[in-house]
Amino acid sequence: MSARVSVEEHAAFVRSLLSGLGARPTERVALADALGRITASPVESPIALPPFRNSQMDGFAVRAADVATAPVSLRITGEVAAAPGLPAPLEPGTAVRIMTGAQVPEGADAVVPVEDTEDGGETERAATVRILRGRAAGEYVREAGSDLAAGDDVLPPGIVLGSRHLAAAAASGLTGLLVRERVRVAVISTGSELVSPGDALGPGEIPDANGTALAAAVRATGALVVHEARVRDDVDGLRAELDAARDAGVELVVTSGGVSQGAYEVVRELLEPLGAWVGSVAMQPGGPQAAAAYRGMPVIGFPGNPVSAQLSFELFVAPALRAIARRPAASVERLVLAEPLVSIAGRRQYLRGRRDDEGRAVVVGGPGSHLVAALAASDRLIVVPEDVTELAAGDAVETIAL
Repeated sequence: MSARVSVEEHAAFVRSLLSGLGARPTERVALADALGRITASPVESPIALPPFRNSQMDGFAVRAADVATAPVSLRITGEVAAAPGLPAPLEPGTAVRIMTGAQVPEGADAVVPVEDTEDGGETERAATVRILRGRAAGEYVREAGSDLAAGDDVLPPGIVLGSRHLAAAAASGLTGLLVRERVRVAVISTGSELVSPGDALGPGEIPDANGTALAAAVRATGALVVHEARVRDDVDGLRAELDAARDAGVELVVTSGGVSQGAYEVVRELLEPLGAWVGSVAMQPGGPQAAAAYRGMPVIGFPGNPVSAQLSFELFVAPALRAIARRPAASVERLVLAEPLVSIAGRRQYLRGRRDDEGRAVVVGGPGSHLVAALAASDRLIVVPEDVTELAAGDAVETIAL
């Protein structure tokens, strides 16, 4: 690529570097760790669902023939709760009190809901129930295997696991699932001025916001952060971190800082001699960018300004990771501007913004790439094309949800 490229050209180049990440190996994880993962193969249920005949309602288990001429009074011979154990068979002409989910006794073929009955009183031998409405055989009885037969697939391959899927797996007696591995990512911040958030700041030092933000952004796409580091503006230090990441099985590295045209551009100094593309994308913020393969491992370099780094990740890396993890793409919506704005010719502007109570796009803060508080107060990016320098209030613009 040339030294300066369009947003589309750089996005296509990054996409090509990440194309090999789509074929995922598999791993078995516990159900508790499977939320949001993707099933790698069909999942068979080892048991029938439900595993035995049970009652759909609180009421009385009966023989349908005994209540065909309701109202009728039947002697109550017992009670069955949703608990372990095998209930006694039902005698003809009698009823058994039964709870929802309890096993239906042998001989019973229907359940009369409690609201269709009334207390029949006491006789010399036992309590009775008066059945006010008859029920046909099979009513309010859940047959074994009526949901799923043993050996049938309870889950198909290739789905993103939600709570409803995990419930089905647990009901089938499964304790773990075979899923696709997540993409293993390293996040490396560069800059001698960076310190850990919370550390006392010396002259010229700033907290490292990029490490926190990019690691969180990676996780939000469904990928896995397995290596995090911060390096000074030192080529050997960066090389050591990249080697450590590669040896740890990292499949993708995202870096922040060190990709511009000044001195101490550590990412440029290390990777450009190895064939990396380090140049400028026609956008603001986020113009300086880098993309390379280091020992076969994709390395995508973003600018050091926090807004630029987060915006760059959202535009160039997040779409590929979301697609691999079957996560939805960022929502794009056209809104009208609440107020006029001006833009720079030749660069695509991504302005921080929010949707106001009237459904209009409102710019939040200025275009500066250091305004992290303005980004935190935003819920979308307002996109101004390269060939547009002015927009009036009421003009329609594309917005990308954050």
